[in-house]
Formats: sequence, structure tokens, C-alpha cells
Amino acid sequence: MSDAGDKNTEQLSAEELALIEEKFDEGAATRSVSQGFAKFLRYIALTFAIYHYLTAGFALPTDFWHMGWHLSGLFILTYALFPLFKTKSAFDLRTGVFRLGGVPYLDVILMVLGVASALYLGIAWHGIPMLGIDEQTFRMGNPNTYDMVFGCILIVLVLDIARRTLGWVLPLIICIFMAYALLGPVFPGILQHPGVKFKTFVSSMYFPQEGIFGVTLWVVSTIVFHFVLFGVIAQRTGLGQLFIDNATILAGRYTGGPAKVSVVSSAFFGTISGSSVANTVSTGALTIPNMKRLGYPGHFAGGVEAAASAGGQITPPIMGAAAFIMAEFLEVPYTTIVIAAIFPAFLHYVGVFSVVHLMALRLNLQGLSREMLPKLGEVWRDGWANIVPLIGLLVVLFSGYTPYMSAFCGISLALIAGMSRVREPLTLVYPVAFIGFVLWKLSNGGFSLPMSSILMIGAIVATLNPQRRNSVKEMADTFETGVKYALAVGAASAAVGIVIGVINTTGVGFRIGFMVTQAASALGTDLHGLFTLGSFELFSVPDLTLFISLVFIALACILMGAGVPTTALYIMLVSVAQPALAQLGIPPIASHMFVLYYGVVAEITPPVCTSAYAAAAIANSNPFRTGISAFTLGLGKVLAPMAFVYAPVLLFVSSAGFDLLEFSYTASSCIIGVFFLSAAVVGYFLTNMSAIERILFALSGLVMIAPSFQADLAALAIAMPTLIYQIVSKRRSLVAH
Repeated sequence: MSDAGDKNTEQLSAEELALIEEKFDEGAATRSVSQGFAKFLRYIALTFAIYHYLTAGFALPTDFWHMGWHLSGLFILTYALFPLFKTKSAFDLRTGVFRLGGVPYLDVILMVLGVASALYLGIAWHGIPMLGIDEQTFRMGNPNTYDMVFGCILIVLVLDIARRTLGWVLPLIICIFMAYALLGPVFPGILQHPGVKFKTFVSSMYFPQEGIFGVTLWVVSTIVFHFVLFGVIAQRTGLGQLFIDNATILAGRYTGGPAKVSVVSSAFFGTISGSSVANTVSTGALTIPNMKRLGYPGHFAGGVEAAASAGGQITPPIMGAAAFIMAEFLEVPYTTIVIAAIFPAFLHYVGVFSVVHLMALRLNLQGLSREMLPKLGEVWRDGWANIVPLIGLLVVLFSGYTPYMSAFCGISLALIAGMSRVREPLTLVYPVAFIGFVLWKLSNGGFSLPMSSILMIGAIVATLNPQRRNSVKEMADTFETGVKYALAVGAASAAVGIVIGVINTTGVGFRIGFMVTQAASALGTDLHGLFTLGSFELFSVPDLTLFISLVFIALACILMGAGVPTTALYIMLVSVAQPALAQLGIPPIASHMFVLYYGVVAEITPPVCTSAYAAAAIANSNPFRTGISAFTLGLGKVLAPMAFVYAPVLLFVSSAGFDLLEFSYTASSCIIGVFFLSAAVVGYFLTNMSAIERILFALSGLVMIAPSFQADLAALAIAMPTLIYQIVSKRRSLVAH
């Protein structure tokens, strides 16, 4: 389908947008079931959501019980909603003697087995004497028959729910890791190891603290789910629309207005949504038609939205699930990750914004007329209360409380802002209950007096919301949607725990890391002669080794990212990259952020770029061309990791320390470099650029990102002919007119 045949996309309904999100979001398309079974699943989903919400605020049960309940919910909902194979008819409602409410009995049996294997761990933790089961401490490393049976069932079913929600790629990669653990002696060279006995393998994968019941499932069940739920509730109660309206007011009237609105609104929306596809559909429904109406090609309009929306997972304060797992891996507070992510996220949006601005200048696209812009007074008069939950969440998060406590407070305030109105006394039960909770926490020393005051004032103020109140049914629908969004990331987190278990058991991460650095060192030594002239050395062997290692790891991230969710990709690759980069002297937080960024880049890298495909569906443009546009627009995100590995000061919190002068200089250099690259991508700076000018600007931009004064001088020298020619050309065109 070509862009020439674009139809009018202004009339996309909410149902059409929901279908686009279902098609491209991870695990959003679900099977139709009978009315009675749908009601049962609704109760399960609501119980699942309320359980997580309440335990976040009051107390978490023991880890193995908590993760067991979370896995149980995943098994019930995944086997009910996701068919064995995703054929066109598999999602239709089909009843018969071999089905229960539209769900095949095979899936019902697997559902029961999954729940049994998830809960057995808690039931048998302290032993069951009548069945001859000892306490778990005595069975660690020496599982009995029951452990082996339930452990094998859990491993197989976890891989199956990952396959059903996310496709074949992730389970196949995990199976390779499992084969490596069990068949160690058959692998060549440095990868060879004695092999793990099957009994030991099952024990490692099934028993906490590694394997399936390890850190990834704990983080998702304890933190990530709550933030997904908060994002869905905040969006449905009006915070998403508030962001879009304010972005339109801020950027809409300038050159290329709607495209800049797309960038700004996606940046705002990214603060509450960790899902690139949800971000694309929510903001793109407004911005993509506006861009096309202004004159942007369909594939470029879709690419702008996809590139901007992919930043949701790297935009503080609510980044994607991987950021929470990173905090656990690095054993630092989540707020440390948030602070470290500020400048890299800013650099990403600078890149997208620059391309949009230059493309608008090149195409001579004007901004929105004053009549088309929302009125600032009206927007805030109607929507001000929707910002209260986000403020409450951030205040609690940055005051040193756990992420799940901050999510509990944010969700509570979002419920109050959505469902309570001071003019309807019965609805005040929600703020009264939350204020009671805050006073209880204050009385037992859980909250300080200032914190309690802020939360209680927030609860009272939220009841003054002038917008229409959400009904209990509408909020229940929102909770159910939040649970469905969390199924794919839950399945991925459980399955990828197997990878962590294998890496911890076999040490394969260090082995592959060593191979990467050795290969890079050998290649660096070979290339060193090209950069030396007598005693003059432009790049040393260690410099070349580091750069080549980074390129290897970046390519691995992008290639493996084809079809693997960012969270799972981050976990697998950081286990390899961290040892390799640590050997090269890179601070841990920089190496972790490096892998996370390239995992997100994979989302807008063809051929598999779900965000771009969702945007293409809204823009009615060619999906591959849209993906290419998204990738070129996201160059800031491609280059940002290189910058902060070489200059960890850009992360603020690196162990290398923070120097304001160094930060200011390096940040300015990076921003100029990204802008030069953006100009090269568009082919426009002050006037249209020739192929030679674009190549010189691109080279200059790449060199400029290297954090050194010498590199900046070299970059300016490379760019100077283009700069001079552009200035002269611009003056000539002005004189001519």
C-alpha cells in the first residue's frame, strides 16, 4: 500500500484504534469466550488487580506465595484468552462438547496444572509429612518426585504462555539457553562446561531465589504490574488527554506544529506509560491525522509518532519494566535509575524534534491556526485534577518509599480523581478510606507528617474534579484492561527467569563476555595500524577495543530485539554485556543503560518494529517505510548510549562522579552532534543539502558525540565547508527574494 493512496484518517473510531492496538501490542488480541465464562474471567482479573493493589499498600505476603498467586492469575487468564496457535479463526467464539465457555478443555487442563505447579511451592514449603515431603530447606538441590513433576510442568507451561502471548522467538532463545545448561560438554572451546544434571537444573529453575521464582518475576509481580495499572487508570481518567492538549498548546502553532505536538505529547505520555504501542495509539490517533492534513507524507507522520512513542520506556519517572529490574540488578533505589535516565531521554527527544523541525522547514509546513489550538484556561479548568495522582506518586517515590507504595498512593488518588465528587456524598467513601490509610501509616511511623499532609490534601483536592465521574463499571473495565496489558510482560518475566538461572548456574555470561572482548581486542589490534603514523596515534588499541565491543553488543541488541520484548531482551543481554563492559572499565549503570537503550531501539528497527507498524496502521502508510522513518528519526536514541558510555557524567549518578562543567560541555557537544545528524537525515539545514554536504554533516555529528575537545574540533573542521556553503546559499536566496 503506497502513501499516495492514503485515505482520510481523521475518522478512526475508538473501536478501530482499539483493533490497531490489539493487532500490534504484545498480547493484546484475545480469544472470544461465552458470556458466562467472560464474567468468570472478569472476576479473576479484578481479584488479581485488587490483590496486587492492596498488598502494595498494606503488606506483601512471603515471596514464594506472592509470586505463586501472580503466576496463578497469569495461567488462568492466558490459557483462557490466548489460543494454542494464532490462526484467524482461533480468536472467534467457538462452542462445543470439547470446550468450556469457548475455551478448549486442553487449555482448561493446562490452566489447572499451571495453578497447581505455581501454588505447590508455597503449600509444600514447610513440608507435608503425610506425603513424605520434607521442608524446602532440605530439598534444595535434591528435589523429591513431587518437586520434579511440578517443576517440569511449570518450566514447560511458562514457556508456553510466553509463546502464546509473545510468539516463538523468546521461547526458542530460552530453549537454547536450557540446552546449553544440560548439554555443556558438547559445546566447543571456552563455552564448554561439565553440564548441569537434570535434577539440579529443575531444582534451580523451580526453587527461589533464581530461575522462574527469581528477581524478574518478583519485580513484575511487586512493582511493574502496579505501574502498568496506574498508567491505564491515569490515561482513562483524563491524564493522557491533558498531556496531549498541553502539548498542542506548547508546540502546535510553530512550524510543523502537529508533528511537534506528537513529540511533546509522546514525551509527556511516556511518563505514565511504559508501552510503546499504547503510547503510539493513544497520542497518534490525534497527531498522525493532523500531520497528514498539514502535508507530511503518511510514512513520515507514522514514523514521527513511533519514534517519539518508543521513548516511553526510557522516559522518567515511569519507565518500562526493565528499569525496575535494572534497579534490582544494580541494588540501587529506583530513583537513581530515574535520575540517570533524564539526559539520555532528553537527547532522544532532541533528535526526533530536530528532524521534525528541519523536515517542516524543508517542506515549508506551517503550524496549526489559533482556532485549532485548545484554550489553556479551558484545558486546565477541566483537567487540572488529573495531575494530582501523578504528583502524589512522584512525591512518595522520591521521598524514599518503595516503588509499590508510591504506585499504591498514585492508584488511590487516581481512583479518587476518577470516581469521587464532593457534590455526591456517597462517592466520598474512596477519599475517606485513603485518608484513613494515611492516618494509620502516620500513627505507626510509616509516613512522616509532611508526607501524610500532602497525600490527604491531594485526596481532598481530587474530589473537586469538575470532569464527569467514572462509574464503578467503567473503573472495573479499566482494571480489567490493566490486567490484560500485564499478561505479556508477566509471562516474559517468568520465562526469562530461566535464562538468569542458566547464566548463574553455568557462568555463560562471563564466557560470552570474554569472547566479545577478545574478538574486539583482536580486531582493534588489526585496525590500530590504520590510525597510527609514526609516533602519532589517533586511537589507541584500548580505545578501538572498547568501541568495537560497544558496536558488537549494540548489534546483538538490535538483532535479538526482533520479536523479543524489551524487558526480556534487556535481561538476557545485560547478563552478557555487563561482564564484557566491566572488563573494559565501564561503570555498571552505564553498561545497563546501554543495553536497555538498544533494546528499545529494536522496537523501531525494521523488519520487526511493532510501534512503527501500529503507527502505519493509523497513517494508512507502508509499514516498512514507516519503520525506516521511525529508525532515522530515532537516531538520538541510537547514539545516546555511545555518548554516556564514553562520558558517564551524562548519567548524573555514575560512580565516576558528577562535574557540572564537564556535564555542561559534554551535553552541549552531544546535542549539537545529534542536531547535525538530524540535518543530514533530512537533507536540510539553512537550505537544501547536497549528498556531499549530508555526508560531511553526518560524519561531523558522529565525531561530535565523542566526548573530547579534540574530537569536537575535528567535527567542526569536517562540518565547516557545509556550514559556510549553507550560510552563503541562504543569503543568496534571501537576496533573490
